[in-house]
Amino acid sequence: MTAAVLDVRRVAKVYGAGPTAVHALREVSLRVERGDYVAVMGASGSGKSTLMNILGCLDVPSSGAYLLGGVDVGTLGDRQLALLRNRRIGFVFQSFNLIPRMTALANVELPLAYAGVRAAARRRRALAALDLVGLADRAGHEPNQLSGGQQQRVAVARALVTEPALLLADEPTGNLDSRATEDVLAILDDLNAEGRTIVVITHETEVGDRAKRLVRLRDGLVVSDDRQDARVTV
Repeated sequence: MTAAVLDVRRVAKVYGAGPTAVHALREVSLRVERGDYVAVMGASGSGKSTLMNILGCLDVPSSGAYLLGGVDVGTLGDRQLALLRNRRIGFVFQSFNLIPRMTALANVELPLAYAGVRAAARRRRALAALDLVGLADRAGHEPNQLSGGQQQRVAVARALVTEPALLLADEPTGNLDSRATEDVLAILDDLNAEGRTIVVITHETEVGDRAKRLVRLRDGLVVSDDRQDARVTV
């Protein structure tokens, strides 16, 4: 049996101790298979940001286990975690996180540079990733020469350039207007249709509605986990 892309097993996260301890996650379990498209939704304080940090190997659980591609993240050291993040996860953030004085092409090349990929191969793969998001003609532009929607599409290209097993997006449309939001969501739809595994953390209903599967968090607990064709419409 092939390992799930991610497998969260009764994960809890507690900040602090004693009567002032904050239970951000309470034995959350979540399994995502290859090719799935999952939206994790919840109000502020529901635990979705904490879950995102754990899924992205940016934080560790207080208890429980997290397996990424069958690898128990809790058994890895800092260097191994950094390698896993670089090779297995493509991150897309609300704030784009592009380097201002670098071109779109150079920004997309960055994860490959960290991985030690040669310059010619970096350029070829980065151009292909930009083409995938419809921005090959903006490769030489710096972020301040691009619209917010274009910057986020560059960020998506950067996330894809390492061909990760998982695309993890944290509020990817939070800083975009409605037209740019539609452009980015259409790209995510196309990527998933091609077989990419996507997990989106969001509070926006229009984003959640595009996913195949909707997971809702409340007070650190999973309160629902529904496939798209099983959702009740009113």
